[in-house]
Amino acid sequence: MTHPASETATTTADDLTTPAPGSRYRWRIVDIVVGAVLGVATGLIFWAYNTPGNWLWTAADAALPGMSGFANGLWLLGGPLGALVIRRPGAAVFVETLAAVVSAVLGNQWGWSTVWIGIFQGIGAEIAVLAVLYRRFTLPIALLSGALAGVGCWFYSFITGGLVMTATYNILYVVTSAISGAIFAGLLGWLITRGLARAGALQRFTAGRDAARV
Repeated sequence: MTHPASETATTTADDLTTPAPGSRYRWRIVDIVVGAVLGVATGLIFWAYNTPGNWLWTAADAALPGMSGFANGLWLLGGPLGALVIRRPGAAVFVETLAAVVSAVLGNQWGWSTVWIGIFQGIGAEIAVLAVLYRRFTLPIALLSGALAGVGCWFYSFITGGLVMTATYNILYVVTSAISGAIFAGLLGWLITRGLARAGALQRFTAGRDAARV
């Protein structure tokens, strides 16, 4: 006979690892906590990259206007990473926006406008996983999430100054931002997620259980 305390403990452990029916879209406390950790960690990466990234952005734009989008990729990491790890509606926007807030608080060249561009980038990344109703988190979806984060980055720039740029500039900027986002946000985010899962850091997430089955 199973002791009642053991039965309760077993149920609690199962609840931590197995989603209840219909819970795909419901946030748990652990999702919020881990999302916050990812946002802060990614924000520190943004902050460290701000100066060299700005140099690279300026040099690329001087070489060929619009090519500066290639420098954007690392600033787009939060959205795809949040979506891949947490797998809940709004995770990409939450992590990318929080990362932008951290970057702004620590100080950068763009001030609080960083938060607005973070929101646009997060929305772009979110669209990719929303399109599959948060049911598929494969490498192609990760790449698409990173690419659309790049499109979100371009769109913010377009409505806040890019309107005065030529069509050629805008086309090059959105294409290079999307390519950079796919590689340095989508692919890198997917690799980081796989690494965390295989290290056992995501046992309470579907991402961790998926990695264990491979």
